[in-house]
Amino acid sequence: MADPKKQIISLARKRGVLRARDLEPFGIARRVLSEMTEKGMLLRTGRGLYVLAGAEASEHHSLAEAQARVPAGVVCLLSALRFHGLTTQNPWEVWMAVTPASRRPKVDNPPLRIVRFSGKPFTDGIEHHPIDGVPVRVYSPAKTVADCFRYRNKIGIDVAIEALRDVWRRKRATADEISHFAAVCRVTNVMRPYVESLLA
Repeated sequence: MADPKKQIISLARKRGVLRARDLEPFGIARRVLSEMTEKGMLLRTGRGLYVLAGAEASEHHSLAEAQARVPAGVVCLLSALRFHGLTTQNPWEVWMAVTPASRRPKVDNPPLRIVRFSGKPFTDGIEHHPIDGVPVRVYSPAKTVADCFRYRNKIGIDVAIEALRDVWRRKRATADEISHFAAVCRVTNVMRPYVESLLA
């Protein structure tokens, strides 16, 4: 019979962030996680979340933890801007999009800011980025900029304008991509004057 501690170490290496429920298919009791944490083999980073002790965490580790917590969610708005290097803001919460039908996740760490998207605004523009061994779903730069204009009342029009200027200046999106996602998010008319001033 396989050593449960070795199995947990192997899983934690593979996944980066290990959830207590990830042990269920292997028939490993959750108390083994507590024992390994007490012995300093694992670190508990949040309720039901563990990483290998001594594992190097990247600057975006909170996004990996959030994705492990909300597997169907997508990193969006200020957190996506930060990930793509398109803002000077450093949000203390992880902004995640979920569908209107999704249950609100009960998460203590990392703190989450949940936004509900539906239809194409939810499904379009998702990129997959490996962060600390976790495949994290993040909206693309162009889609994130369009989302910022759509949610300008939540995050501020100045943040949306700064993101648009940065995405253009850093060549992180083409005019066609910006136009496409403006249409998807139904903010073409709102964005038009700002886009035209960039292209002028």
